[in-house]
Amino acid sequence: EVQLQASGGGLVQAGGSLRLSCTASGFSFDDYAVGWFRQAPGTEREAVSSISSKTAKIYYAESVKGRFTVSIDNAKNTAYLYMNTLKPEDTAVYYCALRRGPIYGLGVRGLYDYWGRGTLVTVSS
Repeated sequence: EVQLQASGGGLVQAGGSLRLSCTASGFSFDDYAVGWFRQAPGTEREAVSSISSKTAKIYYAESVKGRFTVSIDNAKNTAYLYMNTLKPEDTAVYYCALRRGPIYGLGVRGLYDYWGRGTLVTVSS
């Protein structure tokens, strides 16, 4: 059974940084994509970034481009989302998701096969 565990959320002041981690277990495929999503209270879950393991294609939402960086450490079965210059509007529960095969673009929720529980990021002004 594939399981994802997201961690690294917390409270940070505006302008600060956080690193989110998403560790996967129970899977053995080497062609996959990881997506990061976030959901603020009262809003729809939105895609933030995606990365594909074999194509190495990376995508970012316009709202985070230049501030967030996504990466994969295959040896650790872990994906990371480095978030810099955080803004209060980045406050949300962040989720990671996994799918077999590459993804082109940020992707929508339905394209991902597995989801982790979210980790809360709160950015104070």
